[in-house]
Amino acid sequence: MTMDDNELIQLYFDRNEQALGETQRRFGGYFYTIAHNILGCVQDAEECVNDVLMRLWDHIPPAKPDNVYAYFISVARSVANKRYKMNHTLKRGGGETQLVLDELFDCCSESDSVEQQVDRDALCEAINTFLETLNPEHRIIFILRYWSVYSVEEVMEKLEISKSKVTVTLMRTRQKLRKYLEQEGFL
Repeated sequence: MTMDDNELIQLYFDRNEQALGETQRRFGGYFYTIAHNILGCVQDAEECVNDVLMRLWDHIPPAKPDNVYAYFISVARSVANKRYKMNHTLKRGGGETQLVLDELFDCCSESDSVEQQVDRDALCEAINTFLETLNPEHRIIFILRYWSVYSVEEVMEKLEISKSKVTVTLMRTRQKLRKYLEQEGFL
């Protein structure tokens, strides 16, 4: 029998270690994929999954996420990004994360950084609003690439579409995002 999200969160609140096993069973594959895509290393990705579980244990309670999947994935990305920064403090390069950030750079950069122009919450809200305007397939491609940090090939395989469709969709979506951010006054 599958446990629902509320039951899982209740296990954390009860400090029942079964919460970790259930989280690993339900979300471990996602955690690993995100960590591996960001870090590019099997060993680091496996360690990162354990770090995610520990972070969830430490933060629930007091946190009580409304959307368990989004919260857990956000924690996984945060832990993996922190490890990535730690691993690359002296030299950036080579990994998929840097490539993803470079692709988005043209959408979000001006002489002043976006962080200096608006606060992060307003920018996040604008991007979420923009994503809601996309058709579902384009939104999924965008999120897999720029949120889950999948390679173009992984997106192509996961959605069973051509590489050119993925790259063209990403390019056009970045252009639309830049135009949208300009219209909203973010750039």
